[in-house]
Amino acid sequence: MAYLKSKTLFFTTSPRTPLKMIPEIETLAKGFEGRVWNTDTQIAFIEKLAEGKDFQGEGSGKEMAFSARDRINRAPKALGFLDLKPTIKLTEPGKRLISGKRTEEVLLRQLLKFQLPSPYHKEPKQLEGIFGVKPYLEIFRLIYELGTLSFDELMIFGMQLTHYEKFNDIADEIRRFRRMKAYAKAGYKVFRGECMRKEVEKIFQEEIDSGKTQTRESKDKSLDKFVRTKARNLRDYTDACFRYLRATGMVEISQRGHSLSIMHEKKEEVEFFLNDVDRKPVFVYDEVKYKDYLFDASLPILYSDDKERLLTQVSEFMEPSVDLTQITAGQLKDKLEELIQNRKAAIIERQVRDLKEYKEYSDIMKVYHEIKDNLLYDAPLMMEWNTWRAMTMLDGGNIKANLKLDDRGQPMSTAQGNMADIICDYGDFGVAVEVTMQSGQRQYEMEGEPVSRHLAKLKKDTGKEAYCLFIAPKINESCIAYFYALHIVNISFYGGQSVIVPLELDVFINMVEQSYGAGYVPGADQIKGIFQYSMEQAELAQDENEWYAKVKNKVLNWL
Repeated sequence: MAYLKSKTLFFTTSPRTPLKMIPEIETLAKGFEGRVWNTDTQIAFIEKLAEGKDFQGEGSGKEMAFSARDRINRAPKALGFLDLKPTIKLTEPGKRLISGKRTEEVLLRQLLKFQLPSPYHKEPKQLEGIFGVKPYLEIFRLIYELGTLSFDELMIFGMQLTHYEKFNDIADEIRRFRRMKAYAKAGYKVFRGECMRKEVEKIFQEEIDSGKTQTRESKDKSLDKFVRTKARNLRDYTDACFRYLRATGMVEISQRGHSLSIMHEKKEEVEFFLNDVDRKPVFVYDEVKYKDYLFDASLPILYSDDKERLLTQVSEFMEPSVDLTQITAGQLKDKLEELIQNRKAAIIERQVRDLKEYKEYSDIMKVYHEIKDNLLYDAPLMMEWNTWRAMTMLDGGNIKANLKLDDRGQPMSTAQGNMADIICDYGDFGVAVEVTMQSGQRQYEMEGEPVSRHLAKLKKDTGKEAYCLFIAPKINESCIAYFYALHIVNISFYGGQSVIVPLELDVFINMVEQSYGAGYVPGADQIKGIFQYSMEQAELAQDENEWYAKVKNKVLNWL
């Protein structure tokens, strides 16, 4: 049980992408179900997670216990996927989530039940009466009512929607913000900054007036520092909200507009739960009844729970002569999901065909320039997706992206951590492609070792020669040194020598431009030639800098 501390909405930021909680929930349930959730089990849980190949985190026992609580007590517990009292137990929604079956529906139900206050999030006396809301439900309502909802609108105004009765006032504030920004003489960024500061000072006026402006992270009591910290917190919560809403499949995101809107084909489903789900928090003071409600995987009732509506949806994909009346609602849902997946596969097939014909070349170049200019909402996701498009376009291999795509074939979330971002099959050899927006020493710390491990996994899975391209806006010197060393050191854990070629994004873009201007489709031998040259130069070079310079020059003239 936790107490509400802020005067604004908050959303779980751990994990930032909801699907990443699935393997951790599964690990806890398999290894610790029936045990008491305490410091001992928390440390043991983290140690178990650390056995996984893509675990990130280390530290003392105290830090490990905190890390466990941070991973489990937030989204998994708050959304009802795990019950931690009296002992650890996987709930019915948790079972459905880790099954991988209709995960978007499972997540949607639990998000719609998340409420403030609740037996898990109690109000202290100083905040009594401020909260009375199901946050995700009301944010869905804002998106629906306003047509679109931008990141800034949610951050500045939507995060103040702490009670459902404030909905109309918040919606009106956003409409006013939209009108006023059209007249902003100093430019949008200045206008946004002024609005952000004004709203933060209004929300926390009591603290400011009483001089309570020192934040937990700093001894600085200045108003500027206080406002910046509160604004940064609101930004983090807004980003988390965007990602969880996106994972339901009900909304689509405009990367360039940094905004969410209801997907056209999901409009009726959203209208249904906006009208049907009670806006008032329930069982606020009764934990037993609240947990019964939260752990009921059939609640709330959704549009797709009605068999007649399901029949209508499924019939849109099938011939009228097919009789579906004798199968259950659950079977109809499975059939609908299968049909939607088939449609998505056809959409992706068309995309690949257009890419191989260079029809998307201009858009690929545009997206890369927008990534470099920091114009897109989720640059890491778009970098991964756009590089899949570029690799598909520039050569004749079978190129697979491991990111999650929505029903329209648009990017939803980046690849899970246990595999390469992109895998290219060229017949007798393969190429793993890893992309990152990380820079500096953090690039080496976050990406270095996992890249070599993912390459080793590709070698083992395919039984073929495999190489790797590592693409980032800038390549850190530590990564250059590490990848150079892996060329010349035979490590059995990585399947021998690891041929990983690091490329700055501008160099890779040049590589794509050469392909476009060549007048023919480059062959697999030309791709392989880059890696063979890299191996040769690693043996001949005096150091990593000489090797990197020569490989970079080779790629700049690869055709």
